[in-house]
Amino acid sequence: MSPKPIKIISTKNEKAKPAKKAPVPTKKGGFQIDLMPKLVALPDIEKVDKTKLNVRYPLLPPYAYAHLFWNSKNKELVYFVQEPLLNDTEKELLRLVQLGLEEMINISFIKAVKSASVMEYLERNVQSILLELGTKVSKDTYNKIMYYIYRNSVGLNQIEPLLRDFYIEDIECNGTGFPIYVVHRKYGNLKTNVMIKTKEGLTDFVEKLAQKCGKYVSYANPLLDGSLPDGSRVNATYTEDITTRGPTFTIRKFTKEPWTPINLLAYNTASSEAFAYLWIAIENKMNIMTIGETASGKTTFLNTIAHFIPPESRIVSIEDTREVALAHINWLPSVTRVGFGMPAAGQKIGEITLFDLLKETFRQNPDYVILGETRGEETYVLFQGMASGHPSLATFHAGSVDTFVRRLETPPINLPASLVEGLDIICVTTHVKTPKLNIRRVREIDEVIEVKEKIGAVKSNVLFEWNAIKDKFDAFRKSHVLQSISDRTGISMKELTKELKRRAELLEKMHKKGILGLKEFSAVINEYYKDPAAVRKRFGIK
Repeated sequence: MSPKPIKIISTKNEKAKPAKKAPVPTKKGGFQIDLMPKLVALPDIEKVDKTKLNVRYPLLPPYAYAHLFWNSKNKELVYFVQEPLLNDTEKELLRLVQLGLEEMINISFIKAVKSASVMEYLERNVQSILLELGTKVSKDTYNKIMYYIYRNSVGLNQIEPLLRDFYIEDIECNGTGFPIYVVHRKYGNLKTNVMIKTKEGLTDFVEKLAQKCGKYVSYANPLLDGSLPDGSRVNATYTEDITTRGPTFTIRKFTKEPWTPINLLAYNTASSEAFAYLWIAIENKMNIMTIGETASGKTTFLNTIAHFIPPESRIVSIEDTREVALAHINWLPSVTRVGFGMPAAGQKIGEITLFDLLKETFRQNPDYVILGETRGEETYVLFQGMASGHPSLATFHAGSVDTFVRRLETPPINLPASLVEGLDIICVTTHVKTPKLNIRRVREIDEVIEVKEKIGAVKSNVLFEWNAIKDKFDAFRKSHVLQSISDRTGISMKELTKELKRRAELLEKMHKKGILGLKEFSAVINEYYKDPAAVRKRFGIK
């Protein structure tokens, strides 16, 4: 469950103030930093005048804070990271300490069970260096130096405070000497005061990103695609040959704990009826594809509905970069591997592609296959698997059902209409960004009825559709999928419809009770599979 919100700290100046509540110390009297500050509740952009917005909240208190305010000069909302200011003497001392640490230890690869252990280890070495330098410093100076040592050694330099912000979804650097932009959950794209000013500094930072991802980047291999230890997805370029402004990077953050359908209900991403419908469809092994444009929430939505898979089922997931996260024990997660050397027969030595993994999947006896993103030759294998009885969930880049089917039937995928018909449900996600809105919604849920031989010709049943004016979800017509389940199982449509309403009510009550955490949510779903009557009784559902 998310931490309880605390009151927003507002300020008109740029000077950071210490947190009222003392952070957890590394040791008595030693350097102190709060690595898990309480979540702050921020006002929605549509409910405030953004020209008067002025909020400040902790990132790494008592040293780093986020300050969001209206820049009247440029007429834009900006995001400033507030950190301790160093005078010239402190800057030089920090430089000397960092040089000493580089000779003594390699902080990037420290692995400790507790963050406090890392802090204490750093402190011992920093104090040793200060003694060697014969320098006496005030407690304030010492704490500031320790903060920057931690930020630059264990963390990711200037970016570390941004990575600590729950509300930030993306961190984007467009080159040397350009301000870094962030995508804020509440306020959209914001320019920050964070900037990497030199080419050497940005090159070193991309190399550090590669190390954190366990990948290698060089002039020969200038493209980086990987995941940070916390699961954040990284895409970066290394040379000016690729991006003319110099090295670049984009970090797509993910929440530490995967979201559940209840989280998305809280954000009104989809209705409880839509989730209940997908729950029944997944239980009955229907094939589901989530489509949408970039950053529309496809993977997040796919991951949340995958929590409806029965607990005893064997799941195999396949991805380029690990993003799917499930509570299931009987789950085999697999990721692709980059090869090395010159390509031979179109593939590098040791390279393992989505196509390779997907072929192996069908020898691993899965009850469900999850493909993080399909876009090439692996799509043919995926649909062959659907046709042969392997229920699958996947994402695909497309803005509409017609566009999606057209892309499947044309090069480079070239699927025949008969295979496309193996798909049962298409969920279309959308990201609406306006000066007053920054929301993600499931625009519609379509049932595939027939795919004709004519390219792009698909007959579908729009079962749920988002009403943008009312920001509500409308349900239409009878369900083709539920009728198919009824025909196959012998359960009447009346009973299936009644069960859909029960499950929708259960999800609503879980929302009201604040059952947001993955562990608590999965426990309820798993219990419902085993003893639905007991769960309904506990939640007061008839």
